[in-house]
Amino acid sequence: MKNFTITEEYDFDHLIETKINNNHKDYLSWPIVYFLKDKKTKAAYIGETTDVLTRINTHLKSDEKKHLSSVNLILSNLFHKSATLDLESNLIKYISADGQYTLQNGNLGISNHQYHEKKVYWNLFKDIWDELRQLGISRHSLDFINNSDLFKYSPYKSLSKEQIKGLKMILNCLLDENAKVSLIHGGAGTGKSILAIFLFKLLKTNLEDFNYADFDEDDDELFLLLKRVKEKYTDLNMALVIPMASFRKTISNVFKNVNGLSQKMVIGPSDLAQNKYDLIIVDEGHRLRRRVNLGSYFGTFDRNCEKLGLNKFTASELDWVILQSNKSIIFMININL
Repeated sequence: MKNFTITEEYDFDHLIETKINNNHKDYLSWPIVYFLKDKKTKAAYIGETTDVLTRINTHLKSDEKKHLSSVNLILSNLFHKSATLDLESNLIKYISADGQYTLQNGNLGISNHQYHEKKVYWNLFKDIWDELRQLGISRHSLDFINNSDLFKYSPYKSLSKEQIKGLKMILNCLLDENAKVSLIHGGAGTGKSILAIFLFKLLKTNLEDFNYADFDEDDDELFLLLKRVKEKYTDLNMALVIPMASFRKTISNVFKNVNGLSQKMVIGPSDLAQNKYDLIIVDEGHRLRRRVNLGSYFGTFDRNCEKLGLNKFTASELDWVILQSNKSIIFMININL
């Protein structure tokens, strides 16, 4: 027996309040999840609330969300606040990686906390996902998404305590006038690439798109830091430098599918001579090279050094980063010699 309901698709307009009042009166003050979307633009927003009418009316007044055209509600008598927060965060992660809709959601406050019978609600989520596929709202199976690059490198992740610590340090570096170059060290597999992608999405999201009503203590502190950064820099011109061509192509494809990000933001070291940036983030900075064992790349290296006014025999790609950025964040792997 099915223990949830995905409602019919309601038009997202001034009549929606009456329709919800008439059809779902028992859920007006009950924890629910909702899916706002526009089938033409493929834009969407996922949210959860215990006051659906107030939240929907707020979205109708939002410059960005009022352009969405329809909404489905996800209802269940089994829902409680922890369950809907969990369902919301799972839907954000999987809908984003599914690739059919581009989400307007911010990526701060994505829940991953433990609560009673969490495994039971994961099974409920799987049933909900199957029905979303039947309705054409999602395309791929959960197993397919779990194995995709879009999911692995999604900016809609719950950060670890260590990653949150690193993110706060980076935001403080952006606020520090004296911190032009910041090195972030970590071992292999510590999530530095995820943190870099998370940071890009964070800095390119409007403050109003964060559901800060549900922030925990760490989220509150991050949000205040982010607010200060956004007050200092109105719109950062940013680039993510990835030395490895194959990985650069993977992350470029991820950026293409995330609202506010662009493939053009993901560049190789040789592209640095073309533009100056407010902020450059380098993933795997230990792979930046000098003029040694470059093979066919010698010519490009020499031309870039000449264009930037650097001595090709003493300069490195790291020098290009420093010269072409007002601020740079360089992620490095700790190497034990």
